[in-house]
Amino acid sequence: MNGALKITLAAALLAGLAGCGNDSEGTGPFGILAQTAGQVVAQRSAAEQPAEQPAAPARSPEDAAAEALRVNPGPLIQAGFENLGRTTAMAMTGQNGAMRTYMTPAEEALILRDGMLVGTRGLGNDLSVAEPGTEGLIRAGAAGTGTRIMRYFAGDGVERPLQFTCTVGAGPAPGVTVENCEGHGARFQNSYMVQGGQIAVSRQWIGPVLGYVTIQTLRP
Repeated sequence: MNGALKITLAAALLAGLAGCGNDSEGTGPFGILAQTAGQVVAQRSAAEQPAEQPAAPARSPEDAAAEALRVNPGPLIQAGFENLGRTTAMAMTGQNGAMRTYMTPAEEALILRDGMLVGTRGLGNDLSVAEPGTEGLIRAGAAGTGTRIMRYFAGDGVERPLQFTCTVGAGPAPGVTVENCEGHGARFQNSYMVQGGQIAVSRQWIGPVLGYVTIQTLRP
């Protein structure tokens, strides 16, 4: 089994575990790696136009990951945006110490610190910056509590911080650490699989509009 497939299966495991926790809306998680391939075809008279060929099936996340690894030699992640209903490969476009920016061709970006989500750009309703006081506990696989500050730009262009109280502990499966956070009328649960201090696979909450993103390291 190749590395990309192993990581994708690990992400599917996190998706299953997320069903045991709470989300910000209390409706349960979306399918993490499921993709819908909607095709809009204008109706035509059979007498005027030949029959359309059936649309090709959408590529699976595993196939998309393999293709991304083939064509891009640099660091890669695969991100599944639950509320947006899509999964996409993202290539590293910049690095500053432990901070890396991964971007799609459409210039949608995730900013990660050794796998921990600290910001988004170009998605709309972006997370300006996250300050997870629980990060040390998560990387060590230890239990404890801490605060998490999530900063968002409001409609008036002013950045506003939201502070959450979080509890970190072992997840229901070996190797999984969960972070349960609550505050401002919202509750969410982040899940992490850490390898050597690096977060290899995770499901992290961006915000109340964008919801969760599952992040998989395809190539470190």
